[in-house]
Amino acid sequence: MKKKEKGERRMNDFEKLYKEYYPRVYSFLYKICRNHDLCEEMTQETFFQAYLSFHKFRGNSSIFTYLAAIAKNVYFKYLRKSKVETVDIDLLVTSDDDSSAQPYEVLEKKLAAEKVNRFIKELPKNYKDVVFLRIYADLPFSEIAANLGISENSAKVIFYRAKKILKEAIKNDTM
Repeated sequence: MKKKEKGERRMNDFEKLYKEYYPRVYSFLYKICRNHDLCEEMTQETFFQAYLSFHKFRGNSSIFTYLAAIAKNVYFKYLRKSKVETVDIDLLVTSDDDSSAQPYEVLEKKLAAEKVNRFIKELPKNYKDVVFLRIYADLPFSEIAANLGISENSAKVIFYRAKKILKEAIKNDTM
């Protein structure tokens, strides 16, 4: 009987966590993929993976940081399987309802963002992880550091080095 109660309590706790964090995880993934169906699928997979691995959560970071890391891994797994381009970084800053933008401006931004995303994918893994968590998850360096098991200063240095590499790559259009 106690085992059943413990299982029910765990399910109730996880259901509360799901209800509380679902919107943030969905939003995080939507910023990346810009596809509601795919985002829904990846959000469900994120929570499924979180449920299976929550016993590994050490509490060194916030629950959202933990979920964002799982979501990031779910997304990268999807990219590896489908070899799909990542979403436009510029679209993260630009409103979806920017009706004043001219079609050529939208296309120009989209092409520039595709180039940036191509370069991000070529960064070393540790750089890519920091850039991803900083830009897409909008996490502070302290949470990025806790999530990746590095110091906050290291997270900052990696991010700024990655930005420098990206700026140079865009300038030279190499990489």
